[in-house]
Amino acid sequence: MTGVLSCQQIAAMIDAGRIAADPAILPDQVQPASLDLRLGPVAYRVRASFLPGRGQTVADRLDEFGMHRIDLGPGAVLEKGCVYLVPLIEQLALPNGVQAVANAKSSTGRLDLLTRTITDGGTEFDRVPPGHTGPLYAEICPRSFSVLVRPGMRLNQIRFRSGDARLSDTEMHTLHAETPLVDGPAVIDGGLAFSVDLRPETGTLTGYRAKPHTGLIDLDRVGHYPAADFWEEVHTQDGHIVLDPGAFYILVSREAVHIPPGFAAEMAPFVAMAGEFRVHYAGFFDPGFGHAAAGGAGARGVLEVRCHEAPFVLEHGQIVGRLVYERMDRVPDRLYGAGIASNYQGQGLKLAKHFRA
Repeated sequence: MTGVLSCQQIAAMIDAGRIAADPAILPDQVQPASLDLRLGPVAYRVRASFLPGRGQTVADRLDEFGMHRIDLGPGAVLEKGCVYLVPLIEQLALPNGVQAVANAKSSTGRLDLLTRTITDGGTEFDRVPPGHTGPLYAEICPRSFSVLVRPGMRLNQIRFRSGDARLSDTEMHTLHAETPLVDGPAVIDGGLAFSVDLRPETGTLTGYRAKPHTGLIDLDRVGHYPAADFWEEVHTQDGHIVLDPGAFYILVSREAVHIPPGFAAEMAPFVAMAGEFRVHYAGFFDPGFGHAAAGGAGARGVLEVRCHEAPFVLEHGQIVGRLVYERMDRVPDRLYGAGIASNYQGQGLKLAKHFRA
């Protein structure tokens, strides 16, 4: 067994007790190449983000850094700029040959809602080593908007893999020749390059910038909030924008990308030397993303961009990230956008699902 585990293999792990939960895992939590994770009934406000470290449990560090306990049952506000730790409902008992990697879900990243997974003894965020047994926790830090959360909400997801199934650049070129991965020339160097689109085919709208002082977002409300209450439109006529330090932007890739059914991908940030910004958060691309048989003909990647220490000029076509492709161990029997609720199939520039179209 080598590769990313498919939905049917994840279901088998649930049946075998390798992934356990109370209440039981729901069928729609299982995605083509990942599992949605659910918030438990309590949260802890903590002084700072932390990693437990080898030999220490999250509970040990909560005794050190915890401030107060919050009941999520009736709904609770996680305030912008604060750090929270939430025990997740799902627990793992991984086989020795299987590791896991977690990431924020697409809608979570588009809200600038930093969500990372930690485990007992963990020395890295979002990484679970082979053979790990124990609970999972979500660290949540709202960066742009305060949010209302409840138990059972799904802010992050976890992907399981056996061995190293990443494609080399040579294998990526071969795959692109067989099944085009982008709607144009493929720039492949440590993955498939992603660049930013700042010359839209129609109009001048190129993105959105989060407003600094807004109301609360209830994460259960889909298509509810007027975008103008939370976002400023970003327009350009000359193919570049100036990113402001500390500001959060939603932009879109120039390339329409395609993930064939037998592969999965993860978006990795471009090297820091490329500029004073980072494209971050939601990084999983499921098998079938942008795939014609699953309702897409290539799909743009939405870019969640934060500028750091200095204003930075971002130019049309500038490379901002790369997609690292991996083989699936088995082709999933369900693809992204095909018979499952996939909010962003065939997408272009698009805000999170909570905002009115």
